[in-house]
Amino acid sequence: MTITKQTLKSEGFAGFRNIAALDINRIPQKPGIFAVLRPEGFQPQFLAKSTAGIFKKKDPSLPAVALAAEWVDDADVLYVGKAGPGSKGNRGLRRQIQEFVDFGKGKPPGHWDGRLIWQLAAAGSLIIAWRELPTEQLNAAEARYHADFHAGHGGLPFANLVQARVKGR
Repeated sequence: MTITKQTLKSEGFAGFRNIAALDINRIPQKPGIFAVLRPEGFQPQFLAKSTAGIFKKKDPSLPAVALAAEWVDDADVLYVGKAGPGSKGNRGLRRQIQEFVDFGKGKPPGHWDGRLIWQLAAAGSLIIAWRELPTEQLNAAEARYHADFHAGHGGLPFANLVQARVKGR
């Protein structure tokens, strides 16, 4: 199945807000899945240097040729990630998305999943959508979205560099 803005809406995703205009307090605090989508008419222009923060003394920037190799021309979805409750139960979508956006603003991250997003010019025009899910469904849901995208496009979304899998499969 090809994952599009419409299929995400039909599966209960909400939000669909531009990163630059995102009101973090409107994002639920519960666990879930989130996706970064390109707006209609968006054409990739790669920055020479990422706006993302340094992770473990490593620059998140990639050469333009590597970015172009990851780009999927006909895809709406650029990244799919998950937001668990955390070990203390205080994480969830709001905190995960806030950290993701802060990472793009140069703050050091706890991880650097989705880092390719922050090497796109006009990343603020990209759209974030989310769907609340019970914790026990997160890994399977993320793996399914990655597998569905792969089936429709022959690879992963642009900023997903590792395919999520359900343990034991």
